[in-house]
Amino acid sequence: MCSHRGKAMLQVDMVPGPPQLLAQLRTMRADIAREGREQYAAWLHYVQREAFRPSALNLAHYLALRRRDLRELQVALMPFGLSSLGRCESRVLPNLDAVIAALSRFVDETDPPSFPSAAAFFAGETLLQRAAEDVFGPTPATRTVRIMVTLPCEAASDPELARRLLAAGTDAVRINCAHDDVDVWGGMVTNVCAASALTGRPCTICMDIAGPKVRVEEVRRWPAAQDTPIRVQIGDRILLGNETVQAGRDVGIALSSSVPTVAARVRVGDPVWIDDGKIGARVVEMRDGAAVLKVTVAPIAGGKLRPHQGLNFPETDLGIEVLGDKDRRDLAFVVEHADMVGFSFVSAASDVELLQSELERHCAGTRPLPAIILKIETVSAVRNLPSLIVAAASRGPVAVMIARGDLAVNLGYQRLAEIQEEILWLCESARIPVIWATQVLERLVKKGRASRGEFTDAAMAERAECVMLNKGPYVVDAVAALNDVLARMEGHQAKKTSRLRSLHAWAKESSSALTS
Repeated sequence: MCSHRGKAMLQVDMVPGPPQLLAQLRTMRADIAREGREQYAAWLHYVQREAFRPSALNLAHYLALRRRDLRELQVALMPFGLSSLGRCESRVLPNLDAVIAALSRFVDETDPPSFPSAAAFFAGETLLQRAAEDVFGPTPATRTVRIMVTLPCEAASDPELARRLLAAGTDAVRINCAHDDVDVWGGMVTNVCAASALTGRPCTICMDIAGPKVRVEEVRRWPAAQDTPIRVQIGDRILLGNETVQAGRDVGIALSSSVPTVAARVRVGDPVWIDDGKIGARVVEMRDGAAVLKVTVAPIAGGKLRPHQGLNFPETDLGIEVLGDKDRRDLAFVVEHADMVGFSFVSAASDVELLQSELERHCAGTRPLPAIILKIETVSAVRNLPSLIVAAASRGPVAVMIARGDLAVNLGYQRLAEIQEEILWLCESARIPVIWATQVLERLVKKGRASRGEFTDAAMAERAECVMLNKGPYVVDAVAALNDVLARMEGHQAKKTSRLRSLHAWAKESSSALTS
């Protein structure tokens, strides 16, 4: 038996009765209301948008609630049919008030409090749906979860691709400004708008600014004459430096990065991940402004090193400005053509304020600001998520993207499953829509056939407001498959709540089946 099980479950003879539970809940409710008001007051100078204030207050209440370990209380409420606190994200105080009102009737109070009205109880769901429409446009007719597709460069010259994507069920497209240029982006926008008019399907446009992504610039080795692919194994050493770094006899492989200063900012012991986590290393030595890395993780056959692979530094402050010169230039095009701007590697509320100022400068009051998509990719972004949400939503529509690729690398794959759940809960409490991203149906998109695990992942994505697919030769097929999965799952699940649709698979089952 697990040693920690007693912390999650109570012994039956120790379950408190209704009077004790009622007193505990009333005390807790008062404390959460007070703590929530204090947190909300600290945020109030941010919140310029009146429509977001109720959601900011509920977020503050949720943070106060979840500072407590509620497992024993949940179990104690179950025998009375009141174990509903686990689904209270969008309605913290109304949910507590409903449980208190029910318990007060169990103990026959002479003047029990009233239950919240249905409108008050479900106001959070209404506000979340409205926020999703503010970001993504009208709710699709057959499902509430949207499908977003990252466009390949071919979408600029192939109008038929855009038409097929929308016809299959695409609701939004993503243009990655780290690649191509304004001419290609303009062609994509033109074709998507034409396909929307042709199919009669609304389609919103998200443009991701590149942000401070660090990549491998050049790979060198010693001796340089070898022309076979460069592979590393566990235990190999790599020299990471600027554009002049050279491999040598003692360290036979050298990397330069797209941001030359990062090598000088790492410290001995810092982890470094290469190629989306396929290769892991640690800094073991500093040498004349360069860092010597020792490989700790690599595929059995060796990990390939080549230019343009991503570099991640989970524990290093790289000191890189979140908006570079290219990003600032690209925003002029983004504000004119996009409904949403994807904000890569955001980590602090000050980053959000900087982007908002740039957007306002480009819009100059002549058009509404595009919605901001907060891409959660780093440890600091997870840690600062409440303040990021408040800073962004205080001035306009916002959504959160769980960018599971970089997030897994920076957090560790073991923690990703836990953290993506917590992000979903926190965003629901703020009535903020979520985009479930990275490698959804990836094998289907790239190879034309999905694994069983990928379809399970796609079904889990139904708890978000939008699911993003990457580009690939079979992406239209993937959109059609995802459209079907999301429509099916919506009958069973709404966020964390099972909807209890009738089970059609056993509709005609009878006792005779057991003896046939």
